Amino acid sequence: MKLSSRLVPVAASVLAVAAAAIVPQALPSGQPAPMGGADSAAGSKHDDFVIVGHRGASGYRPEHTLASYELAARMGADFIEPDLVTTKDRVLVARHEPEIGGTTDVASHPEFAARKKTKQLDGVAVTGWFAEDFTLAELKTLRAKERIPGTRQHNTVFDGRYQVPTFQEVIDLSRRLSKELGRPIGIYPETKHPTYFRQQGLALEPALVKTLNRNNLNKKDAKVYVQSFEVSNLKALHKELRVPLVQLTSASGAPYDFVVSGDTRTYADVVTALGLREVATYAAGVGPSKDQVIPLDAAGKLGKPTSLVADAHRAGLVVHPYTFRVENTFLPAEYDSSANPSDSGNLFGEIATFRRAGIDGLFTDNTDIAVAEECDGK
Repeated sequence: MKLSSRLVPVAASVLAVAAAAIVPQALPSGQPAPMGGADSAAGSKHDDFVIVGHRGASGYRPEHTLASYELAARMGADFIEPDLVTTKDRVLVARHEPEIGGTTDVASHPEFAARKKTKQLDGVAVTGWFAEDFTLAELKTLRAKERIPGTRQHNTVFDGRYQVPTFQEVIDLSRRLSKELGRPIGIYPETKHPTYFRQQGLALEPALVKTLNRNNLNKKDAKVYVQSFEVSNLKALHKELRVPLVQLTSASGAPYDFVVSGDTRTYADVVTALGLREVATYAAGVGPSKDQVIPLDAAGKLGKPTSLVADAHRAGLVVHPYTFRVENTFLPAEYDSSANPSDSGNLFGEIATFRRAGIDGLFTDNTDIAVAEECDGK
């Protein structure tokens, strides 16, 4: 068996879970450490398969917290993935959605009760509290909580421990850990609902470009990917960024910027051979829903792989599907361990099947399992 070149031994991942029970929330930035590229400092990886800590190690910590990101890196992730939204005072912060009621304790803060409202988020009415209605100082008074407590009750023990991090704090963390672990920890930010924020006069892209420039990360050898479910903002970013871009797609629906502009194309059109050739004109990769790579049959089991991977590779694109999670509720039926949807199933088996389909990397909530599977497969 050939061990992965990641310096974190797989056997240590269990210790990492225990050791990272409390991860400092505020970290000094210090001097920038090399972020990656072919000529990075000692410890850079040489295998090509990319493991992205999806919202950090969100299988073990509340998502989009510094604790979650740090644990993913210590488990062996190549990249940590912050979803970016903006505050009222135009600071990029990491949250899964603009609505923060499901991932913070804002509902328990009476001083913010009047901020609750209903907004149209990509054409859907959503009621709650929204990041863009708070200043950064106000957001910092909140604490993160587990988004899916019914499935991940074990994560709720960390509710209330961690702040909402800024994008800059995520970058600072990646640099500290790159230096400490002796290998580059990349960042893989996603612009969340860019049309929605642009309609409110709070476009995400200028702040993203400014932050990458300020941190000397807007260069070809930076260990950075930028991703989006929309198309027009990626095309615009292609003219401003030197880092690779990734077009996210879904098994249903259409990019919301297409909907707003009257473009009738859907995500299904984007992942056709023709659509992927267009993606290759502005992006380096595609991030499909995993069932666009291997769809499920009527029984909920994996069917026959589509041509997406082969078509993307012919277009010169890498393929990083999402999201690989250990709980039965997220697994194909043949990998379930029991009838309990919250029990852990055979994520090893699912990942192995998708790797045989030719994917170049993946997003996972369980970095330790993805790293262990990679080592087992070599």
